Amino acid sequence: MTSRTQLPEWQSLVKHAAAVKDRPISDLFQQDAQRFSNFSRKVASTLYDFSKNNLCESTLGQLLDLAQAVDLPAWRQQLWDGAPLNSTEKRAVLHVALRDRSGRAYWVDGKNITLEVHAQLEKMRRFCADVRAGQWLGYSGKPITDVVSIGIGGSNLGPQMACEALASYADDTLKVHFVSNVDGVQIRRVLASLDPERTLFVVASKTFTTRETMLNAQTAKAWLLQRACEHGAVAKHFVAVTSSVEKAEAMGIAPENCFEMWDWVGGRFSLWSAIGLPVALYLGFSYFEQMLAGAYEIDRHFFEAPERDNVPVLMALIGVWNNTFLNMPTQAILPYDQALKFLPAYLQQAEMESNGKTVNRRGEQVPYTTGAILWGQLGIDGQHAFYQLLHQGAHKVAADFIGSVTPVLDAEGHHTNLLANLLAQTQALMEGVGEPAVLADLAARGLPEAEQGALAPHKVHRGNQPTNTLLMTKITAQSLGGLIALYEHKIFVQGVIWDVCSYDQWGVELGKLLANRLEPQLAGEEPPITQDGSTSGLIRYVRAQQLG
Repeated sequence: MTSRTQLPEWQSLVKHAAAVKDRPISDLFQQDAQRFSNFSRKVASTLYDFSKNNLCESTLGQLLDLAQAVDLPAWRQQLWDGAPLNSTEKRAVLHVALRDRSGRAYWVDGKNITLEVHAQLEKMRRFCADVRAGQWLGYSGKPITDVVSIGIGGSNLGPQMACEALASYADDTLKVHFVSNVDGVQIRRVLASLDPERTLFVVASKTFTTRETMLNAQTAKAWLLQRACEHGAVAKHFVAVTSSVEKAEAMGIAPENCFEMWDWVGGRFSLWSAIGLPVALYLGFSYFEQMLAGAYEIDRHFFEAPERDNVPVLMALIGVWNNTFLNMPTQAILPYDQALKFLPAYLQQAEMESNGKTVNRRGEQVPYTTGAILWGQLGIDGQHAFYQLLHQGAHKVAADFIGSVTPVLDAEGHHTNLLANLLAQTQALMEGVGEPAVLADLAARGLPEAEQGALAPHKVHRGNQPTNTLLMTKITAQSLGGLIALYEHKIFVQGVIWDVCSYDQWGVELGKLLANRLEPQLAGEEPPITQDGSTSGLIRYVRAQQLG
């Protein structure tokens, strides 16, 4: 098979990038009075503005040509058909089946998994109704008031992000808490505020062997039994989301209280399954269904819209253009809405765990960069932290600015100020401030000429930093589901362009394997004689400090 770099379309983009890499983005607006209209798209309730990127119609055309050259439509059809796109594990990739509202049959190994999905959704609906109505009782006969979600990675980041994003829609029926860190401080602090008679634990682990999750689950179980004094209490306070019912049952969880996970759904794409149970418990199942509906709306757009108007395709192509061809390895995720506090962390895992690869699908080294380094936080907080580097640092950084037109909650003037900051930052990153303008401003302020010359270089903003802006009409369960789905499909398209397997994560496994080997040495059960000099020295130091 031809390497991506050998494609004429790839080589054309390399030459094009070299020719335009220093082109001022602001000049492109001078050349095209309709640039905003030409380089923005609306899908569902979200506007995607990509006009503040270093691209023109020729750039976009060449990127679309590359998508055709790598046969993106055929790959997209394979995703829709449930082909084993997770090639190294020989698994289908069918998170889209979890939110398909049409009743369409999806087949895996001769089974119509749509029936299984609908059965699990119905089980979730009934369970959430019982718990929220106070009909699910703990060991002492009291209803549940608090839910503790125990998971890690996608089993934690997705539900936590969604619960935070939609917290304004929550009632007072249940409080939800999240435990993911194996550091005992987190779970101890969570448990300290809870009543064991009224607490429900949701343990999410596909294999029910994930070390961090199971250690936290065992700690929670011990806390419960210390007060309940009867092993049967576990069945009234623990449910599991897993594909290993036997292991959950061995922990004391009743089989009927196990919700299914499937190997055709990767953890970072599993929010739409029973992994989203904490969201449904916190808000009510109808809100979870609205999230599914929003994601399905974007799925339809992704599978049906032509590439030129297909928002996830455009997001992906522009990301590849900035990362691979314009040599910008990092991308900031900057939400201007408090509700999206955890979105950067969620997308960081989704993208970097998917496309952070150096070999193609055939195991060959790729001679180009893949997988942007994602980072970020709430935009307003970031303005007083790392935006200094964005405006005046030496790094070129692409950024996604994400906000909403109408707030869910507002105090007078707050949301207008928030949106003004979002728009101002994208404008400032594009336009910057040159030295002539700085000198003119300093002169107008009456500074002596000598001071003007000394101060001016410190006030120059180079500008020409690319940004995308995604504006939702309002953050709702449906628009949140759509936003997540946009990024999920962006990840898929970029994996196709880069020719990497986006759905395995072997890089996560090595550290876990080594940690399992190191744990008995840190505990003093084995000597650290098999380690490198540094690791051995650190183990001996820790042991010496612990022993006093």
